[in-house]
Amino acid sequence: MTNNTSKAAVNVRGVTRKAWLGFALGTVMLWGVWGALTGFSAERGFPETLVYCVWALTMIPPALIVLWRAGWSLDRSPKAIAYGLAIGLLGAGGQMILFYTLTVGPAYLVFPVISLSPLITIALSYVILRERTSRLGVLGIILALIALPLFDFTLSGPSPTGGLGWFALALLIMVCWGLQAYLMRAANAVMQAQSIFFYMMLSGLLLIPVALMMTDFSVPIPSGWDGPGMAASIQILNAVGALFLVYAFREGKAIVVAPLTNAGAPLATALIALVIVGAVPGPLKIVALILATFAAIFLSIAPEAPDAGKPHNVGADE
Repeated sequence: MTNNTSKAAVNVRGVTRKAWLGFALGTVMLWGVWGALTGFSAERGFPETLVYCVWALTMIPPALIVLWRAGWSLDRSPKAIAYGLAIGLLGAGGQMILFYTLTVGPAYLVFPVISLSPLITIALSYVILRERTSRLGVLGIILALIALPLFDFTLSGPSPTGGLGWFALALLIMVCWGLQAYLMRAANAVMQAQSIFFYMMLSGLLLIPVALMMTDFSVPIPSGWDGPGMAASIQILNAVGALFLVYAFREGKAIVVAPLTNAGAPLATALIALVIVGAVPGPLKIVALILATFAAIFLSIAPEAPDAGKPHNVGADE
């Protein structure tokens, strides 16, 4: 009887340890589909700044749903509010900076720099949270970090103009998004997942006026389905994916979750685009796809490694 109980406990703990994987893969799939569809709004003339406004509004339903499921339990301590707003403003603020960066710098160079944001998350999680992973996990992390810039980098393109200001801005965005992911993991020591997402939603809404001020209303803007309707149906995928990401960071290590989701999402996008529209990737993207595939596999199957110190998850089962 004791042996059976012990085995059952091990099985339960094993399932708990891998719970993060389901949430992470959910993020990968949702963001993968979102990535394949998100360009449709711009193709119909709907400004990216207004797409941001629609995205911020699509964060409301999932935020309210998880709050309702948690009995409307919202962490209101000063530390929880500070964590939540910092996470939200780093993400949304980075997006605001990106809007401007793409007007002064080439996208084919800006996005490869930004894609290395997991490097910031991994470094902070390793040093501060003292997270560790197995050798297989380390190999997956390395492959993911190599693959990420290759998804957007091209060997040819227009020469950058206006100096290297765009590079400094791209680095700033990389730091913002890398720090956001780290804080998303660290915040679980002081607050519940639904509270993290609620404050992320609130932060996104707070920056809507900034996005509106950056919008050029002198040009025709589509309304109805071609405008906010299509944008909302696409951006809700991003919003729910972000919710899954919060839970992935709650259940798993940032050192593994960050590279898996960041490499897995563009991999899913590329495969969906290939199937739906027959978009054949270039040589560098093919290399990125291969590396990201192996990275995702290694990170998914890597055995758990004990941490030097692990934050306690608020509300987690003891």
